[in-house]
Amino acid sequence: MELVDLLVTKEEVEKAYAVLKPIVKHTPLQYDYYLSQKYHCHVYLKREDLQWVRSFKLRGAYYAIASLEKAVLAKGVTCASAGNHAQGVAYTCQKMQVKATIFMPTTTPQQKISQVQFFGGEYAEVILTGDTFDASAAAAKQYSADHGTTFIAPFDDPAIIAGQGSLAVEMLHDMNREKVQADYCFAAVGGGGLIAGVASYLKAVSPITKIIGVEPAGAPSMTRSLESGHVVTLPEIDKFVDGAAVKQVGDLTFHHAKQLVDEMVEVAEGEVCSSILELYTKQAIVAEPAGALSVAALGHYLEKIKGKTVICIISGGNNDINRMQEIEERSLLFEGLKHYFIVNFPQRPGALKEFVNEVLGPQDDITKFEYTKKVNRNNGPVIIGVLLHQKDDYETLLEKMRLFDPSFIPINDNRTLYTLLV
Repeated sequence: MELVDLLVTKEEVEKAYAVLKPIVKHTPLQYDYYLSQKYHCHVYLKREDLQWVRSFKLRGAYYAIASLEKAVLAKGVTCASAGNHAQGVAYTCQKMQVKATIFMPTTTPQQKISQVQFFGGEYAEVILTGDTFDASAAAAKQYSADHGTTFIAPFDDPAIIAGQGSLAVEMLHDMNREKVQADYCFAAVGGGGLIAGVASYLKAVSPITKIIGVEPAGAPSMTRSLESGHVVTLPEIDKFVDGAAVKQVGDLTFHHAKQLVDEMVEVAEGEVCSSILELYTKQAIVAEPAGALSVAALGHYLEKIKGKTVICIISGGNNDINRMQEIEERSLLFEGLKHYFIVNFPQRPGALKEFVNEVLGPQDDITKFEYTKKVNRNNGPVIIGVLLHQKDDYETLLEKMRLFDPSFIPINDNRTLYTLLV
């Protein structure tokens, strides 16, 4: 079969749009003044964080389930998801009165688990298993085989791809009403369903629009697959950007990306955190890590997007408020403002005062200080966190730190020490 025969067509996306139009929310395409000024271009945000389940995943889930025959639906459906696909399936099954068994990784934030239970009600049973999406998916597929239910794939299915692509139809309607044309469209990539659906439609109706897929640096499964020319499985991933932390993309979504996506870009998890905080403080937008990927990528395209019209898909807003402390921490580390050290302090009065006066700048701050006194020793090790006023002050801090303790140890980049001590 030719590669082109595998691709979802513009007509299939439009068919999905027609089915979904009375079901899903037509989310706004908002002009963002702050980001437009910051990047010297025209930035529009496709606000899928305002969808009924606060992510685009409802589109593919509903269309895939609605496409099944009644006899198949009577046996129930099964899915695996880190959260958003599960919510889409749960919402759909509640609305269609179909039984759903939903497998989620044990690492899924509680907020997403609670939302799945809320949307699904009596029609959704949640089973937590495995530390990653891939482990949950294997368990869900085995359950489907054992119980005769239909597995609703999170991304690697033509109906899922067509459903996700329906948001691109909305985007184009809104862009046409504004009488503007997009030069770039940035979209998050986890398993690849969103980018495949959006690219299938946009490349057919707006071929000048460059499609940019954005992955977290800790889980670049699509990027590595495209580099290799075939789907690869990553041995390890950083699960922080849980909505896009997938070890292996789909075969079908890979073919779409290979044929239709112009470029892929990797964004550091800390950079994503900075974008989450920026979206919240500047625009009052609550984006989950995967939802902020598209905006975080803009800094990688400063020169290319200058003066251009850009769409960033805010793919989801299911962010657990309990994660905000970690998000702020990761952002400060990425921005080069927060640093941790192991420093030997003299065991005498006034040592801390000396450190503050001689090592820290006048606007720097100590955010962590753990001092373990050792018996019969002149010095004791301290775990100390320093928040700089400006990241450019770091080299000066290191110089002063060496004078205070020549054997001090920076631990920001030592993941083992950082995880153990901080």
